[in-house]
Amino acid sequence: MDHASTAYVPRRRPRWWTEVPLLALVYAAYSAGRLVARGDVSTAVDHGLSILHLEKTLHINFEHPLNRLLTAHPSIGIPADFIYASLHYLVTPAVLVWLFRRRQVLYRKARTWLMTSTLLGLIGFALIPTCPPRLLHATYGFVDTMAQYSSYGWWGAEASAPRGMGGMTNQYAAMPSLHVGWALWCGILLWRHGRHPLVRAAGVAYPLVTTFVVMGTANHYFLDAVAGAAVMGVGALLAGPVMRIVDRVRGPLAARFPRFAGTAESPVVSAGCKTSAGERIPGQRTASADSTDAAASADADASAGRVPRADAAATAVAGAAGDDTPAAAR
Repeated sequence: MDHASTAYVPRRRPRWWTEVPLLALVYAAYSAGRLVARGDVSTAVDHGLSILHLEKTLHINFEHPLNRLLTAHPSIGIPADFIYASLHYLVTPAVLVWLFRRRQVLYRKARTWLMTSTLLGLIGFALIPTCPPRLLHATYGFVDTMAQYSSYGWWGAEASAPRGMGGMTNQYAAMPSLHVGWALWCGILLWRHGRHPLVRAAGVAYPLVTTFVVMGTANHYFLDAVAGAAVMGVGALLAGPVMRIVDRVRGPLAARFPRFAGTAESPVVSAGCKTSAGERIPGQRTASADSTDAAASADADASAGRVPRADAAATAVAGAAGDDTPAAAR
């Protein structure tokens, strides 16, 4: 029996025990990257003022009226703060799990899209440290609603970080807004691949609500939200090339370290082994299968006018006798 050599076949179905560490690693890199990309405070303030000046020139400084609305009405401001502080930690992983369980064909590309866009956002934080509206001087007309309503939640006066942990976050990582970017990622996937009307409606509402919240709480400018959407667009374009690069790198590694590279088994049942008619599993033949093959070969020789082969005829007779003959007589 001939056996084909084991070849690398890309695994079509990701495994949760590899996906969870991968996503955790990317998020840890994202969190560490935010801290590293702090930049100079004066530079961040200058960038924030430049964005605000451009928005006023274009009459698109929507964050001013929204911030006044949330500041004047706690019934809107408090829920908005909770949304800002928590939903991106809940909805984004939930959509990933939903794709993993229900949309396996789409999962890998969607996950690559999300991770690529997040890394692009880190580049933006490093190149353009930006002071959010809430940290500008009070003369610019913004109120930090997270600080105003901090007694209602777990956050303190430093963004959405838990009280006492403000030093572990970069408050000047405002451009682009990945809150909006991640929400847009969730919304597109829910809209395009959700089957229930409520799921598709949530796909439309979630990024819109998130955009409203990040501006109303004075955590982002309108142009931050635009940049977050742009980053997700570029990430979507790069997802395919990134996957092809990963596959090219994975192939040689899998050939060299098949045990550690997650090489998938061949989709062919015989795994490269040659099988014959009547064979159940490669390498496990039955007496009836042998006799059937031999008899078929003898019949083919007779119909072609050839003299039946002795070995085939003998095998056929032995097989026929073997089925009914006691084991001791065989």
